[in-house]
Amino acid sequence: MRVDILSILPGTLHSYLQEGMIGRAIREGRLDVNVVNVRDFAPPPHRQTDDGPYGGGPGQVMRAAPLAGAVRSVPRCKKNLVILLSAQGARFNAKTARRLAGCEQLILVCGRYEGVDQRFIDRCIDEELSIGDYVLTGGELPALVVLDAVARFVPGVLGNEQSAENDSFTNGLLEYPHYTKPQEFEGLAVPQVLLSGDHAVIAEWRRQEALRRTRRLRPDLLTPDPAHRRPGRATVVLRGPADRLLK
Repeated sequence: MRVDILSILPGTLHSYLQEGMIGRAIREGRLDVNVVNVRDFAPPPHRQTDDGPYGGGPGQVMRAAPLAGAVRSVPRCKKNLVILLSAQGARFNAKTARRLAGCEQLILVCGRYEGVDQRFIDRCIDEELSIGDYVLTGGELPALVVLDAVARFVPGVLGNEQSAENDSFTNGLLEYPHYTKPQEFEGLAVPQVLLSGDHAVIAEWRRQEALRRTRRLRPDLLTPDPAHRRPGRATVVLRGPADRLLK
């Protein structure tokens, strides 16, 4: 998968792209990530990418021409999307990450200042995404969030591809609790069910713990009545032998 990130502050991205899962995927050729400096497409000598807003008001607005020049300079794969990271975009979530992982190429445009000239959006952007209901100083962090979340669904990026399927939100629930060595830490023991060796019982315990955790921390993800279930939300069913595991 190819990902191009367009920014006026490319230096803020480089260290993250060299480390961890993303850095390894790039070195192994599973991800092709390129950073484009939008200032290279602004006129010299000052390479200014922003200006005051028409109609007055606070802040600066990113100019359309440098952004359009940067987007159009990027070689395109057949199945590509140009995405602007912005506060007014659709909420990014696991379902969106999975969908985007099906693209050959993502071109992520990092907004800055008060906003982006609407004419650039009209001409060049396929969709806008937001990572939450708050405002950041720029789109670089959201671009890295999108890259990281999408990369988890790209084949070969994770050491165990089943990890992405078990992550929080993938099946509409938060993930179950995790434990590793030692068996006891400061008086707290690993649940005996995880030491039983019975994989069916362990799987059911994990499902029930995921339900319990979701109910406690994110009840908004749960719908108690299947008749009123919304797409992408889990239905709570707590009955039968597995209920004993919750006691």
